[in-house]
Amino acid sequence: MSDTNAKITEEIRAKARELLSSGEIAAFLGFTSGSLPMTTRPFVAKRPGDADKLIWNSFCVMNLANYLPALLESLEPPRGPKDPPPAGPLPKVGVVATGCCSRNIVVQMQERQVDRSRLVILGVSSRGMVDRKKVMAAAEGREPLKVEEGGHTLKVSGRDYELEIDRWSAVRDNCLTCAHNNPVISDYLIGPVSNRDVKDRFAQIEAIEAMPANARWKWFTDEIASCIRCYACRNACPLCYCPTCFVDDSRPQWVGKSTEPADTALFHILRAFHCAGRCTDCGACESACPMGIKMRLFTRKLSKDAFNLFGAEAGLDPQAQPPLATYRPDDPEEFLIVEEKK
Repeated sequence: MSDTNAKITEEIRAKARELLSSGEIAAFLGFTSGSLPMTTRPFVAKRPGDADKLIWNSFCVMNLANYLPALLESLEPPRGPKDPPPAGPLPKVGVVATGCCSRNIVVQMQERQVDRSRLVILGVSSRGMVDRKKVMAAAEGREPLKVEEGGHTLKVSGRDYELEIDRWSAVRDNCLTCAHNNPVISDYLIGPVSNRDVKDRFAQIEAIEAMPANARWKWFTDEIASCIRCYACRNACPLCYCPTCFVDDSRPQWVGKSTEPADTALFHILRAFHCAGRCTDCGACESACPMGIKMRLFTRKLSKDAFNLFGAEAGLDPQAQPPLATYRPDDPEEFLIVEEKK
């Protein structure tokens, strides 16, 4: 573990222990070690001693905002569907949040999924999370048994090999284009602040947009051809909290359940449009995909459109309305109306 990560880990543990000991929060949501190298898993600490299990490193890739609504609800008194909300203050939850996670919390606040007054947010600046798949590719298929993270390197070792790779070469694609790596909201700021100048944020999307229409469609269909419809992308997404997902609705049935190309394409197109103007490009969907589909590019395209058409970026301002939930008379209409030339 790098010195920076070790210091951040200790600060997170100390603050979580303090908050739990004082009774300010009933639970703390963070990360703990996974069962394999380069993996972590969400962890809920409910006792001060549990804080010792919390960790922080460049493999904390899951978006903890995905677990917040259910965790908050689990701490409420049980009630029936017609019972009124409980009176009085409800238990609070502490949570670790990077830039994209904090932006997702803002979106959840805007959509009435979480109550800001019930959250104690420990903001941590992200210096770019590591993509486990890139490290595996650098190991050329050999199983890594141990990965040590340094300041700028990753030392990977297995049964019969050792190698050192540049850490930045293994950073996740979404982190490479992230312009908001610092938390946008927090109660406590943990660790150093990172200022990263990102150029060509939408270069990947612009390269696809430059293709002819038939080439773009071929790229899309080739990309989703391996989809097994496991819905890991949906389950990992902190924006997917509809009571009934459109893929599970049978009256009417919006999309077929098979892996036929038409059903698969419709699923990915509809899912992407459900995230339009809301996606923070956290990459949780792509990390969860067992087939390696680059599905974040679908929502990234819509984020680019929302930025160019409306100047909107998801989750930056808790007081702002999402671009597709509001209307201004000066909204651009070129994509709706084409004036006839006289």
